[in-house]
Amino acid sequence: MPWVSITLEVDPAAADALSDALLEGGAQSVSLQGGTLCALVHPAADAGALVAGAARVLGIAAPPIALQAVQDEDWVRVTQAQFAPLPIGRRLWIGASWHDAPAERAAVRIDPGLAFGTGSHPSTRLALQYLEREIRGGERVLDYGCGSGILAIAAARLGATLVEAADLDPQAVETTIANAQANQVAVKAALPHMLAPAHYDIVVSNILSQTLIVLEPLLAARAVRGGRIALSGILESQAAEVCAAYAAHFDAVVGATEEGWALVEGTRR
Repeated sequence: MPWVSITLEVDPAAADALSDALLEGGAQSVSLQGGTLCALVHPAADAGALVAGAARVLGIAAPPIALQAVQDEDWVRVTQAQFAPLPIGRRLWIGASWHDAPAERAAVRIDPGLAFGTGSHPSTRLALQYLEREIRGGERVLDYGCGSGILAIAAARLGATLVEAADLDPQAVETTIANAQANQVAVKAALPHMLAPAHYDIVVSNILSQTLIVLEPLLAARAVRGGRIALSGILESQAAEVCAAYAAHFDAVVGATEEGWALVEGTRR
């Protein structure tokens, strides 16, 4: 049965975020060239509803779409071609199951699927770069809003001795557990209310700025004094507001930026 290709024109500023929202909504793969975005979906999927839902998450109007059938034998090849391996710093490598990993790097394999986080979005890359810089071995790490589990798995690969993850979406928790098993690392993932009481040396969260602001008391309570926090999913224009929200408990600053996105980092007082 043919798969369906969705083609739409998007504002380049929103293209990466819309790509990830489509993947999170169930698209099998997404490719972007200029302002043209193409997504592959199962033939039984409601393409219009998928695009409308992704646009609603971002707070933008749903763009017009064009649909085309893609034969079964083509879609896997197309999907695999759209995800290139991603080196992070000097020590970390992100790729899919069909890529060959370099032996000298800590490898994290994440196939595109239903949960956010393949390393393709700048907000995820910023968080991965932070972990690659900061983890030296032996840390206790919490990934709050884990999505695919990519940050938690990267932390484990880089030498953290205790890694826990939480997400409000049960599908994300299941995906994180499955991805951790596939990467042969120990990551405990659960819904937030099921997390055991614990404090962490590093708390990382890649969500959205307004959600991060609301979560400040919870995340601050999870960080040990002298521990570190890294917050991503923040537009550069929102970074000052997030820093101000975390100033009560952290020396929070903008640590890095990429393509209009910012990473806020700080140390727990």
